[in-house]
Amino acid sequence: MNGKIIEVVDKKLKDRIEKEINGMTFTKNFRSPTAEEWYLFLPSFHDPVTGGAAGKAIIHYNLYDTKHIFINPTIIFDDPELHDRKLHGLVYAIADEIVNRLVGYADTLLSVHSGANSYNAEYKQ
Repeated sequence: MNGKIIEVVDKKLKDRIEKEINGMTFTKNFRSPTAEEWYLFLPSFHDPVTGGAAGKAIIHYNLYDTKHIFINPTIIFDDPELHDRKLHGLVYAIADEIVNRLVGYADTLLSVHSGANSYNAEYKQ
């Protein structure tokens, strides 16, 4: 190989991902002893109805068996711009960072709801 590095992520998308992740904030809303609800605020995205949070993360803790604890987060993006298939890389990067910050990559079954960008993922330790 001649030492060339090929960047897979477009520079504009990479800058946009960095901007959104660096500006991401959360507000916790108590749900129950085994679940949390977090409102997700992003610099460029908002709920079109309220103008508030761009989405929410609901985290359910499966505490029935202490040997095998699974965390089941569901991320719902309310801003329709995040449903655009062209922004799949951005949605994926934001959701991955949300899991990193709120769950810490424990055994996790993730569900992301974002229109055409919806997907499921599993994180195993």
